[in-house]
Amino acid sequence: MALAAPGHTDRQDGGPAAPAPAVTYALIAVNTLVFLLGPAAGLNPLYGTGLARVCAEQRYEQRWGTVPAELLAGRPLTAGQLAEAPEPVPGCPAAPTPGKHPALSVLSGLFLHAGWLHLAGNLLFLYVFGPTVERRLGRARFVLFYLAAGSLATYGFALAEAHSADSTRVLIGASGAISGVLGAYLRFHPRSRVTTLVPLLLFLPLRFPAWLVLGLWFALQWWSVHSAGPGVAYLVHVIGFSAGFLYACTVVSHPPRRPG
Repeated sequence: MALAAPGHTDRQDGGPAAPAPAVTYALIAVNTLVFLLGPAAGLNPLYGTGLARVCAEQRYEQRWGTVPAELLAGRPLTAGQLAEAPEPVPGCPAAPTPGKHPALSVLSGLFLHAGWLHLAGNLLFLYVFGPTVERRLGRARFVLFYLAAGSLATYGFALAEAHSADSTRVLIGASGAISGVLGAYLRFHPRSRVTTLVPLLLFLPLRFPAWLVLGLWFALQWWSVHSAGPGVAYLVHVIGFSAGFLYACTVVSHPPRRPG
């Protein structure tokens, strides 16, 4: 189910146009630029080709991505500990990451992506839902909200996987922060219409209320936490979405009740 565009508009009364969502566009640009300059895109000749590029990508992610075990211990893992991570890349020995600050990797990891589809999927959701949430919160508060939601989701995942094999697996991607944006959007505009492409109906565009589309999305993430295999940190989506929704509940102002 791919989302095309929300049906909510901020101005329908002929008033001045809402300010451009500069923060949303800046986040999209920064994520894209970091990906293009990194080894995962395969466009930067500094990382080589073939196996050399694959090994460079592994080192790059371990250096700038978030490793739950490092985050909880407050120090980088040794090369031997990193080599024990699940599904190591064959032929690529793990290398130590001296000077790495695990707490800062929570933020840097939000701007890393493992491939083109990973990047495109995240940025599509940010492009669709980010502008409305940004206008509701304001630019400065939206930046803090985005980074806080992503950080909270990362820390929550690290705590949940503290004693599992995934504690040494690298966590990268903006999905925790973007899930927070989805949760906030659902609270702000639950009845707005969202145009959705339904694969089961030959990608026929249909319009559904946001509470149905995002509610089903959240239910799918929750179900995947317990049923899907390794590779996607669905728990990050669940935590980020919940955090965004709960924070938006503190922002929404309720009209006063009438007596009687």
